[in-house]
Amino acid sequence: MTRPIVAIVGRPNVGKSTLFNRLVGERLSIIEDEPGTTRDRLYADIAWKESAFTIVDTGGLLLNPPSDIVQRVKSQVAVAIEEADIIIFLVDVLDGVTTVDKELAEVFRRSGKRLLLVANKADNEKRCYEAAQFYELALGDPLPVSAYHDLGIAELLDRVVESLPHLPPEEEEVGIMKVAIVGRPNVGKSMLLNAILGEERAIVTETPGTTRDAIDTIFEHSGERMMLIDTAGIRRRGRVEVGIERYSVARALRAISRADVALLLTEATEPVTAQDTHIAGYIRQAYKGMLLVVNKWDLVSETADRRQYTRVVRDRLRFMPYVPVLYTSAKFGEGVSDVLNVAREIFEERKKRVPTALVNSVVRDAVASHAPPAVAGKKLKILYATQAETSPPTFVFSVNDTALLHFSYQRYLENELRRSFGFQGTPLRLVFKRRGEK
Repeated sequence: MTRPIVAIVGRPNVGKSTLFNRLVGERLSIIEDEPGTTRDRLYADIAWKESAFTIVDTGGLLLNPPSDIVQRVKSQVAVAIEEADIIIFLVDVLDGVTTVDKELAEVFRRSGKRLLLVANKADNEKRCYEAAQFYELALGDPLPVSAYHDLGIAELLDRVVESLPHLPPEEEEVGIMKVAIVGRPNVGKSMLLNAILGEERAIVTETPGTTRDAIDTIFEHSGERMMLIDTAGIRRRGRVEVGIERYSVARALRAISRADVALLLTEATEPVTAQDTHIAGYIRQAYKGMLLVVNKWDLVSETADRRQYTRVVRDRLRFMPYVPVLYTSAKFGEGVSDVLNVAREIFEERKKRVPTALVNSVVRDAVASHAPPAVAGKKLKILYATQAETSPPTFVFSVNDTALLHFSYQRYLENELRRSFGFQGTPLRLVFKRRGEK
């Protein structure tokens, strides 16, 4: 089941980013950053009272020049209405009801969208009473909050959870492999999709950002049903513009969460960039399988040394050494036939289950060859290890004290598990618990 998207919408300077930062604060459950990757502040997956959703900071509706302010507001809000499941309409108690607020309210009233009217900067009793002026917008009860001072935030989250839609399960067949095609704009994602399918299923153009929504295609490959999810390009931090592209990124990230394997497309004329590693970080963070596809190889194949190129790629993705690399030219169909075959191998690796006796044997040998380093005179003792889950492969270690575990030793254990059992293309989740901890 996909996570609902909750978008914070409003005119400039009402405190949208402040509210976003407050909502994803330490008191909420947030997906952890992975070492060696960066994280965008555009969105965050958060949880509140056993419910989970994705919060999106729209970054502000840029309402200039003033001469066409109404049209700009309407076009931006139309995108928010289309993409978000719930909208937090943020207004400013200090400014009161403005013309722009009225324009936004008119659009919201006609949309029928799930909406929460939130009056920000209500940091004292007088300003809380002043929030009543927003009843004029006819959008229900305005909730007074102060994002800066952390007032009313718990009640806001309660209202969000109460308003969350009950999304139906995805219609994919049980067990069907789902592959998301992701990457920067204009690297050939839609062209690769068409090359795989052999038809014009998605629009192919030289204009970045053409694909705004995730496009699902179920098809048969070698007698097996699969799903391909084409997505909009993901730009680097600071380059995601307001409106259509900002929400497209949210959709692309949600597509990653739906997939089993992500095909990260980059192009041969520009080896793995910071943007590419950023997207790879999202994929790893979601514990999804990944295949790096270097597209447009025809543009450099006559001069490039593939082995040297691969070394460069590996160095720039050194935090994901388990990821396979393929070289393709979607335009000419070169290497395309290998893409789904390797994706299928990764899919099978994610479902692999190793008997507990073998896991413990490998772990014992690993500890005997390289003992954990001492911390304040104490050493980590691994009492027991087992594979608890698949997709992603999850290994649980019972230890004497989790505080004695160093990240480098965790990475060593992961490498030993991979050396013994494979798991090509998929991250492993290693969970360490103190003896007796459930």
